[in-house]
Amino acid sequence: MKLSEILSEIDFELVKGDSEIDITGINYDSRQVEKCNLFICIEGYEADGHKYIDNAVENGAAAVIIMKDLEKLPDCTVIKVKDTRKAMALAGANYYGHPADKMKIIGITGTNGKTTSTFMMKSILENAGYKVGLLGTISNCIGDKKLPTHRTTPESLNLHRLFKQMVDENVQYCVMEVSSHSLYLNRVYGIKFSQGIFTNLTQDHLDFHKTFENYYNAKLILFKNSMNSIVNIDDGYGVRVFHDVKGSKTSYAIEKDADVKGSNLIMHSRGVEFDMEYKQNKSQVKLNIPGKYNVMNALGSAAACLMEGIDFKTVVRGLEKMESVPGRCEIVTKKYNLPFEVIVDYAHTPDGLENILKTAREFTKGRLISVFGCGGDRDRTKRPIMGRIGSELSDIAIITSDNPRTEEPMDIIKEVAEGIKTNNYHIIENRKEAIKAAMKMAEKDDVIVVAGKGHEDYQILKDKTIHFDEREVIADIVKELNL
Repeated sequence: MKLSEILSEIDFELVKGDSEIDITGINYDSRQVEKCNLFICIEGYEADGHKYIDNAVENGAAAVIIMKDLEKLPDCTVIKVKDTRKAMALAGANYYGHPADKMKIIGITGTNGKTTSTFMMKSILENAGYKVGLLGTISNCIGDKKLPTHRTTPESLNLHRLFKQMVDENVQYCVMEVSSHSLYLNRVYGIKFSQGIFTNLTQDHLDFHKTFENYYNAKLILFKNSMNSIVNIDDGYGVRVFHDVKGSKTSYAIEKDADVKGSNLIMHSRGVEFDMEYKQNKSQVKLNIPGKYNVMNALGSAAACLMEGIDFKTVVRGLEKMESVPGRCEIVTKKYNLPFEVIVDYAHTPDGLENILKTAREFTKGRLISVFGCGGDRDRTKRPIMGRIGSELSDIAIITSDNPRTEEPMDIIKEVAEGIKTNNYHIIENRKEAIKAAMKMAEKDDVIVVAGKGHEDYQILKDKTIHFDEREVIADIVKELNL
């Protein structure tokens, strides 16, 4: 493809060279550049692509896109733009033939509920007869085919490459998690969403956004680029979103009157039943995953699909067909004949931990035992908050290591413990030993919630990443303890 075609709709300055040269690929990682590629200099928080221009040219780059003045121009075509992230998003769309315009895209943002909601929407849309792609934290999917995922929302170039794969395989709908990072960093710049969904907003990612207002404003970007906005008005920030969003919008709630309304919730350990209403339609829905917050996820997912013209009965059937979501209130002891339950959940924020523990409490006949920690190199202010929540909402809390990254695990654990005012907790640094201790002390009708990692099958330590799948860990402990 001609460089000029890749630069279509991009405001640029030709600093050096020829914009009519042929380009065989685009990269923002100099190590992946090949002959006649275009290299885009992305300025990150740890690395600046401008420093790797020489490497890219040595590897064969025929052109580079920059946003900074260079002391020395490289021996290739040089294009200058104001924002290389926005330029990469538009260049990716041009290079891959604007695949986002060839299917409908539903985006979901919020602190919690994104992953479960995408799986719910996928189930509804497939039940309606559509081929669906999914992009998110657990995996990227094209129909039934799973692809690896490295972050919640891919970089724009990778995103358009995935969109192209989906279009080539006749995908009609793509449902995707849209993180606040991706919105702020323009990874979804230029994409028009058919539906944008807001779940909730609670404390998270302040290490990146610095203030809650910045976090809120990042989330709001999605709805400025959505044809219709689906908003949880039971959430305080959702009310604000609903007010701030201009154009078409749809509300959902349990506590308040809304366009899509949930009521009469019946909780049990293996799921939840509730009534869903939309206009003149009303039906009981039987979800296979428990929790009031999963009713909220179901309502938001249903609202998006209803706005896409899918009939009410089909929406209900789609919700009921979804069996579970990996690492989201996942009861991993179903296959064992144990007198207690062990639940694995991704909850790694104060709100997420509170939700899963309150949900578990609703069906716990014995004691509620929690095992949790906090990740290293992330928002430190939430650590004592999570310590307080975990200890207050559990009968017994075990504080352990999560993904410590470059920090000392015990330093993190001490900060978590600073928020605890009770004496019902234990500190066990090794995560497997912490889970084992919980299972050793568990009695009939107790429920253990292991929170923080959910679907993850690894643990990030200071010098390495090790394999750590909590389902496997729990299976090993069942054998070790002869349970």
